[in-house]
Amino acid sequence: MTPSGSDLVARLRSAGSVFAEEEADVLTASAASPEQLESMVRRRVAGEPLEVIVGWAEFCGHRVVVEPGVFVPRTRTSILVDEGARLIGSGAVVVDLCCGTGAVGLALHARVPDVELYASDIEPAAVRCARHNLAPIGGRVFEGDLFDALPASLRGRVDLLVVNAPYVPTDAIATMPPEARDHEPHIALDGGADGVDIHRQVAAGARQWLAPGGHLAVETSRRQAGLTASAFESAGLTAQTVTSDETDGTAVVGCRSSDTVR
Repeated sequence: MTPSGSDLVARLRSAGSVFAEEEADVLTASAASPEQLESMVRRRVAGEPLEVIVGWAEFCGHRVVVEPGVFVPRTRTSILVDEGARLIGSGAVVVDLCCGTGAVGLALHARVPDVELYASDIEPAAVRCARHNLAPIGGRVFEGDLFDALPASLRGRVDLLVVNAPYVPTDAIATMPPEARDHEPHIALDGGADGVDIHRQVAAGARQWLAPGGHLAVETSRRQAGLTASAFESAGLTAQTVTSDETDGTAVVGCRSSDTVR
């Protein structure tokens, strides 16, 4: 039997959904039959991410394909798109490092004309998903650990390096909502003891990949922004923290210390 709208909302709300009405609408629109809707609702009540169940997430006005076992793009990450689009122009070379679904690169490509787009991730599932999202716009996706994944031809040519690396402190993963801690790969969440281990690695390696005047933009949290900024400065980069009250996003943006952040 098809669950009624009110029953569906009640089930989602009792399972802890903060946006039960919106999720009910998405599930209902995505189901091809009453049986499929019931199956999808059960998966959601059990804690599976909505985006994985329906196979897509909305990010910066785009429908991004999301596969099981891949980090789900968050609205707060749009700060990387907003800041990145402000810093580059037509024809810029952009690298989406720790790309997950490739959502940041996809949105930047739509915002800035003729971007030369590259992306990479260490997770094979993420690489497959990102290739699905980015291949139609000419984006090239590589598999590997941070800069090791990138072709050597990019060294010294990158105008914008955008990074949504893991920044959850290891001990805090257990306190995350079940859809994250139980259904997203821990490698996409775990940022080490203070959450900033990967930020330090990225900052340390960024200078040799950035073009003159190129910028690095890394998503972080307000609480950890000082640590991320310190990582930039220790690596010889400038550091400017930017925040968005609208999306609750925080990022640190920097460039070579001989340049100024525009």
